[in-house]
Amino acid sequence: MGVRRWIRAWPVYRQLTGPDPLGRGKAAESARSAGLVPRTERADRVVDSVCPYCAVGCAQRVFVREEPHEHVVQIEGNPNSPISRGRLCPKGAASKQLVTGPQRVQKVRYRPPYGTGWQDLDLDTAMDMVVDRVLEARRKGWQDRDAKGRTLRRTMGIASLGGATLDNEENYLIKKLFTALGALQVENQARI
Repeated sequence: MGVRRWIRAWPVYRQLTGPDPLGRGKAAESARSAGLVPRTERADRVVDSVCPYCAVGCAQRVFVREEPHEHVVQIEGNPNSPISRGRLCPKGAASKQLVTGPQRVQKVRYRPPYGTGWQDLDLDTAMDMVVDRVLEARRKGWQDRDAKGRTLRRTMGIASLGGATLDNEENYLIKKLFTALGALQVENQARI
């Protein structure tokens, strides 16, 4: 690069000789920053979602790119939300890491009873094991009537303790599921 070309590329020179004497626009822009585009422009579609971290229910816009494989490129607050008006807390703003982080476990890990190590299971096998155990616990703890003959139709063999990272919709569905199973002990971390 010649001296004259270097001087013209120098932001102070552009600031003093150009239409931007305060250096707040093009004069301060480098060649690299001029070529940058927002991550959201590379997205093929935008999906509306809700932040998964607490029960406030802040709306999010999830920007998804479909090529070469479907992946999330950015998550931002939704300015149309009457709850958060486009703002997210630090955890919500970093929720992209929840779905794209390298530490995210992508398989089911299982340690059998009395086992000393973990083994990988496919999702269908793990789900079948969960269903079998829930139905067995429900059957063993089922109470149809009390000592006076009153109808109970409940199980004392199942309880649920939900986490505060679930949103309102997930907690609602979990409550419906456990109530339908006959469980009485349905609680959430946020209330404790």
